[in-house]
Amino acid sequence: MKISITIPDGDAALIAVFLAATKDVTSSSHGPLDMQKLAAMLLEDVALLVRRPGSWEGTTMMAVMASHGYRL
Repeated sequence: MKISITIPDGDAALIAVFLAATKDVTSSSHGPLDMQKLAAMLLEDVALLVRRPGSWEGTTMMAVMASHGYRL
């Protein structure tokens, strides 16, 4: 599925700072990130909370979602 989203300029600038800090990452699950890879990685973890609810990725993402008031 292809999606398109709008990110507020202030948030995009802050996210860009984080993404820049990943440019030299060598030991990670997804390597250096750009906006698209970051979004895909986070959405993969949401899928994992359904597919493998006990996984660390799914458990951690469920904690993030719960902090926003969402429950599975």
